[in-house]
Amino acid sequence: MVLVAVLLRGKEIADRIKQEIKNEVAAWQTRGVSPKLSTILVGGDESSVVYAQAKERVCGLLGIEFSLFRLEGDVAESDLVGLIRSLNDDPDTHGILVELPLPGHLNRGKVLECVLPVKDVDGVHPINRGHLMAGTAGLYPATPQSCIAIMRLNGIEIEGRYAVVVGRGETVGKPLVSLLLQHHATVTVCHTRTRDIARFTRQADIVVAAAGRAGLIQADMIRDGAVVVDAGINPSGEGICGDVNFESVAKVAGAITPVPGGVGSLTTAFIVRNLIQAIELQQLSRSEAAK
Repeated sequence: MVLVAVLLRGKEIADRIKQEIKNEVAAWQTRGVSPKLSTILVGGDESSVVYAQAKERVCGLLGIEFSLFRLEGDVAESDLVGLIRSLNDDPDTHGILVELPLPGHLNRGKVLECVLPVKDVDGVHPINRGHLMAGTAGLYPATPQSCIAIMRLNGIEIEGRYAVVVGRGETVGKPLVSLLLQHHATVTVCHTRTRDIARFTRQADIVVAAAGRAGLIQADMIRDGAVVVDAGINPSGEGICGDVNFESVAKVAGAITPVPGGVGSLTTAFIVRNLIQAIELQQLSRSEAAK
């Protein structure tokens, strides 16, 4: 395959962010604060186990304390909520993350809303979503931040460009729209009920695929020289693949993220970056309460 597109890889950027975090962790430790992330895993979903282990590994490398709470898949909702509230009240726990998906008998919204907003390192609490829409200080979801970072830190300009987001999910699509607007892009959202998605993507300077459908974005849907960011993660016979037909789109795009090795390489880095920001927000909250 002859590649035309520049490959936007995430590992080098992730390594840079992690080094910055490592320095910040050391600085907090000198002030008597030992950053700690607590992750809750309900049931034995294989992907969730892998993600939790990845967070534990990264935390270990950066000097961050890590606690994993593994609960049975049939845990009562009241018990899960009780655990979250105990972590909310624990001054030594600075970040709380509930691995998704949750078993069907648990109310996802109710569970996630129990996490204290200033400890919500996944950026899923409605208060943090409000901060994201308003552009005010809060904890933002990791994958949308990764999409922005992989472009900006590779020298790709977002301001003034036309971006099309394919996917309107709560995890990536919707929050990414707010972040793109914060960076002064003009944004269109396409989804499963959009008629003729290609009509929009062929006009775009930037296409972000976040629909969760393998191979959805094909070469004839992309304008020559456009930037293509693939935020999709789909199981395949060879591991995981994105929402973009990489082999064909890489021949027409100006820049493209691979899967794996692109956006996904950055998400854990942004989780732990949120942890550091969470400590800052908690310290600010305590200072204001003391006035």
